[in-house]
Amino acid sequence: MSSPRLASSRTTRLALAGGLVAVLGLGAALYGLGDRSNGGACPLGVATAARVAPLARGEVAALQVAPDPKPAPAITFTGPDGQPRTLADLKGRTVLLNLWATWCAPCKAEMPALDRLQGALGGQDFEVVALNLDTRNPDRPPLWMKENGITRLAYYSDPAGRALPALQTIGDVVGLPTTFLIDPAGCEIGVMKGPAEWASGDAVTLVRAALGRR
Repeated sequence: MSSPRLASSRTTRLALAGGLVAVLGLGAALYGLGDRSNGGACPLGVATAARVAPLARGEVAALQVAPDPKPAPAITFTGPDGQPRTLADLKGRTVLLNLWATWCAPCKAEMPALDRLQGALGGQDFEVVALNLDTRNPDRPPLWMKENGITRLAYYSDPAGRALPALQTIGDVVGLPTTFLIDPAGCEIGVMKGPAEWASGDAVTLVRAALGRR
């Protein structure tokens, strides 16, 4: 039998734990990240993931393909026109969402490859969305892109700095660069945590498979 003091201590710990869970749940709800279970929302994503998984090799071997794809997080950012956007606004096309910043050397190193991938496969059914996460000197990222010949990628940004903490909260991002493969229904097919050679034959073959192209 537990002593009254031990019982009281246990009750206190349980109450604190319950409060922490409630706070985390509230934060997830505020960011629209609470329930990311499949819930039957990604039936086509399962087939896409099955096509893509065997092709995660070579230059894209580190892509973590989801066996049970779930809806991508409902993050908000700024579009090329300066207006608020969400990932839901990009539904209807396959998206390669790349998180980058000018203070991230590996991010900048892979930008030319992402630009070439957009040039090779970009269109109505596919877009490389390079989301810049700089929160200071807003003119620097587009200037850097121009100076380095990044001409095919539209400029998406998050000057308010909300997307990265939201994604870190649910464990989708541990560092930069991070790249998500998202299907036309807005379901997360896979994630690359780190840089990759996105213009390589391996990457092009994988993206074409995600698009259902041969």
